[in-house]
Amino acid sequence: MKVNFCTDLDKSVVLANCEKRGWSQVGPEDEWNIYWAGTQTCRSLFSVDSGYRMNDNQIINHFPNHYEISRKDLLVKNIKRYRRDLEKEGNIMAERGDSKYLHLDFIPVTFVLPADYNMFVEEYRKAPQSTWIMKPCGRSQGSGIFLINKLSKLKRWSRESKTPFQQQLTKESYVISKYIDNPLLIGGKKFDLRLYVLVTSFRPLKAYQFKLGFCRFCTVKYDSSVAELDNMYVHLTNVSVQKHGGEYNSLHGGKLSVQNLRLYLESTRGKQVTENLFDQISWLIIHSLKAIAPVISTDRHCFECYGYDIIIDNKLKPWLIEVNASPSLTSTTANDRILKHKLLDNIFNIVVPPSGMPDVRWNKVPSPEVLGDFELLIDEDLVSMNENAESGLRGNNSKWK
Repeated sequence: MKVNFCTDLDKSVVLANCEKRGWSQVGPEDEWNIYWAGTQTCRSLFSVDSGYRMNDNQIINHFPNHYEISRKDLLVKNIKRYRRDLEKEGNIMAERGDSKYLHLDFIPVTFVLPADYNMFVEEYRKAPQSTWIMKPCGRSQGSGIFLINKLSKLKRWSRESKTPFQQQLTKESYVISKYIDNPLLIGGKKFDLRLYVLVTSFRPLKAYQFKLGFCRFCTVKYDSSVAELDNMYVHLTNVSVQKHGGEYNSLHGGKLSVQNLRLYLESTRGKQVTENLFDQISWLIIHSLKAIAPVISTDRHCFECYGYDIIIDNKLKPWLIEVNASPSLTSTTANDRILKHKLLDNIFNIVVPPSGMPDVRWNKVPSPEVLGDFELLIDEDLVSMNENAESGLRGNNSKWK
């Protein structure tokens, strides 16, 4: 039985994993079984014009409209809609206290510009001088991001970039979010968490979390003063930004493993609060996926690995910053290379049935032995089969240690 793979990413981690399994590389025009594609390739493959029909022995690594979670404006829109829908149903999950959601308050207050400009101004005026972060909706790797703490700065930017807020048809929309100005610091530096989540189905939702994420650190000590507002080495953790800084260390790449973060927090903050933090992180991942599940074009040929970026504040509350549909597979350090090889290896173990040949008729229930460093976050099939709905959700954090 010959398995053929195709990829348009020139990444050694993809090629090495596929070749190790004895799979043969073929071109996109040939008979392939597994396609590890860029998001653009995926979009054109699924477009109506392509007329391409996948057979039962083909799988691909993106859902057709993955941008519902990876575009910053759509992620916010979907989470807001999810909360409203739960509220309408009278669901306890959408409970509020102090005008905040008690259980679903995991994204910073965010508006989409230019559409929500007036609502943003209203919110800004409640706490003038507060810091907000502007991000272009469709870009990544820290490109086009800046911080503001005055409305005049926003208006000046609007004039300079020739995107007046009155105009509904602008080239590029932005999200503006309340800046988390009390991040948890280690060694005086700000960091965020990059976690990997594999989704094999959205309806029913089946998702797995990779235990081996990492923290990405800024190279310059955190300083929330106005003087440092434009210093991106203080505020943005993206490696693509930090590697240009004079303080960047290419040996560890400004990264710390999640396991070491956990040990650090257990020793400085205590075991129980650390457990709670990691439980809250799993909670926000599950509910962000549930928020987009109704709008995702679910297709049995698809699976997807998302890169979740999370910031922890100094009260140990996690905040979802964004989700990437094509997390970088480039390795900046030796540890990075090991982690990404494991990630790909484990993903293939989970998405390919025991027969070794991709098959969309398979029920997508891998045996626990093949999960490797992934653990089950949620399987709605299991939940509905089981009287006790808790059984489909992750248990007591056991494998995060």
